Parts: sequence; C-alpha cells; structure tokens
Amino acid sequence: MLTIGALARKTGSKVQTIRYYEQIGLMPEPGRTEGGQRRYGDAELDRLSFIRHARQLGFRLEAIRELLNLSDQPDKPCQEADSIARRQLKQVEQRLARLEALRTELERMVHECSGGRTADCRVLEVLRDHSECLTDHNEIGA
Repeated sequence: MLTIGALARKTGSKVQTIRYYEQIGLMPEPGRTEGGQRRYGDAELDRLSFIRHARQLGFRLEAIRELLNLSDQPDKPCQEADSIARRQLKQVEQRLARLEALRTELERMVHECSGGRTADCRVLEVLRDHSECLTDHNEIGA
C-alpha cells in the first residue's frame, strides 16, 4: 500500500493533482487507515499511470474518462477507443498546422528585420498590424 506522496512520486504526479482526479471521479476514493490517511494499491497506481500517459499525449479529461470506462469493460470492441484516439490525432494535426503557420510568420518577420532602429523594426510593425494575424491567439495552445 502506498501513501498519496509515494503514489505521486512513483507516477510523477502532484499530490494536488491526485486529489483533483479523485474529486472529479477519474480516480476512485482511496481506502484509508484508521487515522484517515489515504492508501493506494497497484490498481490505483496503474490507473493513475494510465491517466498521466493519456495527459502526456494531450487527451482531455473527458476523453480520458471515456477511455477509462472502456478499459473497465474488457469484452467491449476497441472501436470506440480507436475513435477517441483518431479524434485526438486530428486535434494534434490541427495544432501542428497552426504552429507551423506561426513558425512561418515568425521566420518571415525575423527575416524581414533590417536590424536598424525600433522605429523601422519590421517585427514591431507586424505585431502592430492586427490585419496580418494568421491565428486567433486563443487557438495557439488549443
């Protein structure tokens, strides 16, 4: 049995994150000692590792919930899990396309910079001109 701190260290998680996952139902309520200290076993370690890996791959919490529900049903066809993964792949590809457009724009700005005074700086000029904006700033990390 592991304490919450030991579970956090083994999975590279933060204690607060584990508590949050318990609050939203991604992690089950842990067993407790007579003194009220949380205790975790191998099943919780595996589940948290699953969640961490899914988060590293960029899955949102709702998709992870769906994947966990599917993993709790071993006789179910994996078609749904495949669909969730394909949806995630599409989102990653869209993000990469937006990042590539940002990269291209930044390269252009830097290339066009003459290295003169800030009054003539192409980088500052482009940043002032909102009509040249390629991507909504809220979408960059989306």
